[in-house]
Amino acid sequence: MNTSEWLVVNALPGMGALRITQMVARQPRWPEGWLATLPANAASALRLWLEHPERSPLQRCVDDARAWQQSGPARHILHRHHPAWPELLNELPDPPAILWAQGDLQALEGPRIAMVGTRKPTSEGNANAQGFARELARRGWCVVSGMALGIDGIAQRAALSAGGSSIAVLGCGVDVIYPAQHRDLHEQLSCAPGGLLLSEHPPGTKARPAFFPRRNRIVTGLSLGTLVIEATEKSGSLVSARLALEQNKELFALPGSLHNVQAQGCLHLLRNGATLVRHVDDMLEELQQWAGSFLPASVKASSPPLGPIAPLSEPLPDELLNVLSATPVPLDSLVQHTGESVSNCQQRLLMLELDGWVAQQVGGWVRLPRP
Repeated sequence: MNTSEWLVVNALPGMGALRITQMVARQPRWPEGWLATLPANAASALRLWLEHPERSPLQRCVDDARAWQQSGPARHILHRHHPAWPELLNELPDPPAILWAQGDLQALEGPRIAMVGTRKPTSEGNANAQGFARELARRGWCVVSGMALGIDGIAQRAALSAGGSSIAVLGCGVDVIYPAQHRDLHEQLSCAPGGLLLSEHPPGTKARPAFFPRRNRIVTGLSLGTLVIEATEKSGSLVSARLALEQNKELFALPGSLHNVQAQGCLHLLRNGATLVRHVDDMLEELQQWAGSFLPASVKASSPPLGPIAPLSEPLPDELLNVLSATPVPLDSLVQHTGESVSNCQQRLLMLELDGWVAQQVGGWVRLPRP
């Protein structure tokens, strides 16, 4: 499939990243297999574009994207068949069908690590973000983050200043400067060697709160591991931590003072199985398994028989929930019941806690009532 065809697929009504991924897993022939398998409204829209593109609203999406790409330098439209597409994203259950890119595509060529944290770092957190980002950049690692205020922006500036590379994944169009305070950083990532802006939203899309959790899955999905510098107990960075665990990526956290509010999220992560980091070597030791190619083997889904896509259902809860109730259950009992290692059990409990399914109380873990 070419770029125009991917743009059309991305714009089909009633679809979305997860449904498109389900279609791709079936490996349908283009366009006949897609027409036979898509839901009725999407198939009808695709058929109109194929037969009468001048009458199709989908053609507007193609024309707008092409016009944006041709109106300035270093603008790219990435998809699974583009040579610069980051293969790690294909391991997500819902990778974006399209990534709008602005900047240096060479930033996608090396190993990547996500750095996230609070928007209000302490002076120590600021120094740690700069120090880790610079050292990682010197060792050839690309720093991935969300260009947010605080740790995100600090780490990305430091990586670029050290002559390294950095990728910002935005919760808006790549041409939209958000937050406004990062106008200069946006310019650096757009134009400096090693800088790159990515978004699954078309150019001109304004930032919305709902876009940022979705953005985080791309930040962690692009990366082999995620480092949390500073975070409160309710920090949005813990969403990235959960996503990293769900994606079977390495999760790292810096320890901090018991009296530092901005360290409580990291201490929570460390208590529940994240790898404690003192310096860059602690991280690289854990990531050494990827040193050869820095990309794990792609997960290839089996191809079920062609047919209409089944309606989406809620994900099944973790089996640990079957053991838990309103009465606290100690960790060693959970390990015994599930047959999991202590580390795996702690990581799964952390993911469930971040999702609001469980909580830790005196005497062990409890299952929380759901609305």
